[in-house]
Amino acid sequence: MPRLLPSLLSLSLALAATPALAEAKPASPADRADEARAQLKAIARLDDAPGGPQINAVIVFNPAAAKEAERLAGTGPLDGRTVLVKDNVETREWPTTAGSLALKDNRTGRDAPLIARMRAAGGVVLGKTNLSEWANIRHSDSTSGWSAVGGLTRNPHALDRNACGSSSGSGAAIAAGMAWAAIGTETDGSITCPAAINGIVGFKPTVGLVSRTHVVPISASQDTAGPMTRTVADAALLLGAIAGSDPADAATAEADARKVDYTRGLATASLKGVRIGVLRSAVGNHEGVKRVFAAALADLKAAGAELVEIEFQPDATMYRDEGFVLRYELRRDLNAYLATLPGQGLPKSLGEVIAFNQANADTELRWFGQDIFTAANQLTDEAAHAKARANSLRLAGKEGIDKLLADNRVSLLVAPTAGPAWTTDLISGDRFLNIGMGSLSAIAGYPHLTVPMGAVEGLPVGLSLMGAKWQDEAVLQAGAAYERARTATLPQPRFRRWGE
Repeated sequence: MPRLLPSLLSLSLALAATPALAEAKPASPADRADEARAQLKAIARLDDAPGGPQINAVIVFNPAAAKEAERLAGTGPLDGRTVLVKDNVETREWPTTAGSLALKDNRTGRDAPLIARMRAAGGVVLGKTNLSEWANIRHSDSTSGWSAVGGLTRNPHALDRNACGSSSGSGAAIAAGMAWAAIGTETDGSITCPAAINGIVGFKPTVGLVSRTHVVPISASQDTAGPMTRTVADAALLLGAIAGSDPADAATAEADARKVDYTRGLATASLKGVRIGVLRSAVGNHEGVKRVFAAALADLKAAGAELVEIEFQPDATMYRDEGFVLRYELRRDLNAYLATLPGQGLPKSLGEVIAFNQANADTELRWFGQDIFTAANQLTDEAAHAKARANSLRLAGKEGIDKLLADNRVSLLVAPTAGPAWTTDLISGDRFLNIGMGSLSAIAGYPHLTVPMGAVEGLPVGLSLMGAKWQDEAVLQAGAAYERARTATLPQPRFRRWGE
């Protein structure tokens, strides 16, 4: 176990001394069935109905979910709660498409291990969510939230604004009340950005805590699944259900030994005396975000945290080499995944996907191309990949987060997660603001939690809390403590265009 910094050690000791939360009384079967029925009605009304907001967050759903929720009420920690699953994670009921028409018939009939764990814990798979096609790795000027299978996901807070990617459907669905929780996946920002922009909680765990088997891959170095929920407590509960070792995923070898009851002590976790590093250079220049972040820092300070200002900019080669790693591993890992698919007529390599897109350009390539795919398909230099991965990992981990925590004697790092949602533009692509520093956690494979911290003109913004490798519990505890201390009024989805 990595050496704990003094303030983090104090927090960990306090948690160890705190009795576990009294186990919540299981919901009645009728209550769970009613919840599922209400969520199915929300999908019908908000996602699909002509004349409705047509969020396009859900690709397919289980109409019998209420009966399943009723049956599973009182079983396992999830107790019949409903979960939507990003459509790059395999579930036995439906195809797993990654948003691409090339995989529309990808019926494997199998559950990813993380889904099997969730079911065993009493969770109900409610349906599959839309995403940025191929998890937003196809083209450099893509529009987040669009896929050929699911269309464009809209932000429930402002229908003309983006839901961010690539777990856009998961974020929008939870914001709109379409399920208790959702599963997202992240390589760099794809859980935390859509969670922040849709005004919900998102948690990217330490890479290796949750299995990636039977999940359409980008990068074995950085990919992970994680929970997207309304509260930190819900995220902790779902994380505990899906975490664990998987013999087919070597990265998870330590997961069983590392995982804990992530709900333990959440209701009483304190920030008193905990030193927190403020990544000042990640705040950006947006005045609205600055104001909301300043209020969040005041809430942390009022809760007893000691704030330490940090000026830090990563070496630019970290981002350069991350880009090389993701492209190299995309070809390698996607080829390996596609080669195992049991169905007929499915692409068996990245090259075959590129050819499919070219042959179906009117539906697949109308809004943006596939320059990342094309570049990735040419990368075969294993030595160059190893060098790039070593450098990016060193700069994000040992000389990034680890050094910042140690040099400043802080337990956690905080920053805004991202700016407010931008206006969706399928012609010109995304417009990200230079706000946040989540790439550090993504490249290092360390835990990153985003919690709503307020809004700019009705558009949600999130607070990022980032910690060291395997410190998932401490990050969640700090997030729960902030959540209780938060004074901001959070916006509710309006299901209209911004300004209307």
